[in-house]
Amino acid sequence: MQRSAPRPSRSRTRNRVRLLACAAVPVMIVAAGCSSDSDSDSAKDKPAATTSKAATKVAAAKFTSLPADPCKSIAKKTIEDLVPKAKDKSGSSGKSSDITTRGSCSWNGLDDNGVKGSQYRWLDVSFMRYDSDEGLGSGQDRAADYYKKEVAKASATEGAKGTKATPTPGVGTEATAITYSLTKTDESFGYATVVARSENVVITLTYNGAGYAGAKSPAASDLVKDAAKATKEAVAAVPGTAK
Repeated sequence: MQRSAPRPSRSRTRNRVRLLACAAVPVMIVAAGCSSDSDSDSAKDKPAATTSKAATKVAAAKFTSLPADPCKSIAKKTIEDLVPKAKDKSGSSGKSSDITTRGSCSWNGLDDNGVKGSQYRWLDVSFMRYDSDEGLGSGQDRAADYYKKEVAKASATEGAKGTKATPTPGVGTEATAITYSLTKTDESFGYATVVARSENVVITLTYNGAGYAGAKSPAASDLVKDAAKATKEAVAAVPGTAK
C-alpha cells in the first residue's frame, strides 16, 4: 500500500514565510540607498548648472547710442581750420539704417588762390558701436576686434608710401594714428587716419590734403596733429562720455 508524503505542519510553514520576508528586507534597503544617492547627485548638479549659466553672462555695453548728428561731433571752428572753404560747412551725413549703431559725416573744400596755388582738404569721421551679446561677447571686446581691423585696413592702403602707425595716447580708451602719402590724379596727397576706441565705440577719422598749381602738399606728420584734435572732439561727442 502506497503512503502519501507527510504534509508540513502549520508551524513549519509560518517559519518559512518569515525567513523569505526577512531575506527580502536587505534588497529593499539597498534599492532605497541607491535611489537616495541618485537624488543627492542630482541635487549637487543643480548649483553647478546655475553657476555655468551665470558665467556666460557678459558685461553690459557702456554706450547705448551715438551722436544723433555725426556732423555735429566736431566743432565748427575745427572744421573751418581743417577744411578752409568747405563746400558745405555743415557736412555731408552718410546713410545709416540705425543711427544708434553707426554714423558718419564728411567735409571737403578747395582753397583756390589761382596762380599762387590752391589747397585741397578732405575730412571724414565715422562711428561704429557694438552691443554686448552672450553669443558674441561684450560690446567692449567686439569693439576692440573692430578697432584692430580698422588699424590694419588703414595700414594696408593700396599704393600708400611711407606708412607709419603710432600709438596716440590721450584719445579714448586706445588710439592709433596711421600716416602715409598717396598719389592721385598726378598729385601727392598726405594722409592721416586716427582710429580710436572708447569702450564699445570705435571712431575712425581720416584727414588728407594736397597742393595744386604748384602749391606744396601738406606733410602727413602735420596732418596727423589736426586729425588727433578732431578725433578727441568726436570721442567726446559720444553720449554718456565724461566731459
